[in-house]
Amino acid sequence: MESLALPLTQSPEYARTLAALGLSVRCGSSGPTQDPDMRWLVQSRRLPLLGQIDLISRGPVCKTAARPEDWLPLARGQRRTPLLLNAAQQDGQALRAAGFWPVMTAASLAILPLGDNDAMRAAMHQKWRNRLNRTARVPLKITRHPLSGGHWIMRAEALQARTRQYRALPPALIAAYARENPGKALIWEARHNGVAVASIAILLHGPMATWQMGVSLPEGRRLNAMNALLWEAMQYLADKGHRLLDLGILNSDDAPGLTRFKLGTGAELHRLGGSWLHLGALAPIARRLPPRLSA
Repeated sequence: MESLALPLTQSPEYARTLAALGLSVRCGSSGPTQDPDMRWLVQSRRLPLLGQIDLISRGPVCKTAARPEDWLPLARGQRRTPLLLNAAQQDGQALRAAGFWPVMTAASLAILPLGDNDAMRAAMHQKWRNRLNRTARVPLKITRHPLSGGHWIMRAEALQARTRQYRALPPALIAAYARENPGKALIWEARHNGVAVASIAILLHGPMATWQMGVSLPEGRRLNAMNALLWEAMQYLADKGHRLLDLGILNSDDAPGLTRFKLGTGAELHRLGGSWLHLGALAPIARRLPPRLSA
C-alpha cells in the first residue's frame, strides 16, 4: 500500500466514484510516482450564492508539513474559480497569509489506530472493553459481505439521518463507491436468533478505512452488538494492512453517547483545520485579518 494515509475524500477510490457519477474531479501529486510526498483531490461543484467553486476536502495530504504556497499553485493551476478548503491541518496564520478567508471553525474527528489485537484491546476504555466482553456470552451471529444498495442498512441509515438531523453521504454515492471499487465497501451484520439487530458499513481506501454508517436496533443496543461489530471490523482491517480507521466527526453537544462510543474504542481525537475560502477579491483583506479570526 502507498504510505500516505488518505482520508476518504482525498482517495483515488473517491475520485473514481465521483467521476462515475459525472462529477468533475481533478487529482494531482508531487514527489515519486509510486509513493508521492503530497496528494490532492479537487472537486468542482455549484453552490448557492457562490456559483461554481472548487473544493478540497481534508487535503492536501502531505508526508511532512506543507505551507499553502507549496501546494496552492499546483492544485489551482490557472483557475480563478473560488476555492473552498476544508483544511486537513491547523495552520490558520499560514492560510490567512495565503489569502484564505475563514468560513467555519474546525471540527474534530475520532481516528482509531489499527494493529495487533492485544494492543487494540489494551487501548480500549474499560467500559467499552467490558461491553465487548459481554457480547461473547450472547449468541450473536456476525457476518461480513459486500455492501449492496438493497441491504436494509441503507434505508435505516437514511431514516436515522433524517430523524437525528445529521448529514450523510447520499445513498447513490455510497452505492456508486461499492460498484466502482469492488471489495472496498463492506458490511458487517449482527443477528440474534436469526433476526438482524445491528449493522455497520465501512469503506476501504489504501492504508485508511472509514466507518460510513452504523445502525443498531433496540435489541442490538441491549446486546452491545455495535461493540462486537466494530471489533470484528477492526481485526479484519488490521489483518488486511489498514493502519487507521476514521470513525467520523465528534459532536459531544448533540450526540454525547456516540462520541463516548467512538473514543471508547481507543480512538484519538484529531482536530481539523476549519473551512476556508480563497477568492481573489477577498484575498488582500484576508491577509490583514487579526489572528483571533483564524479558524
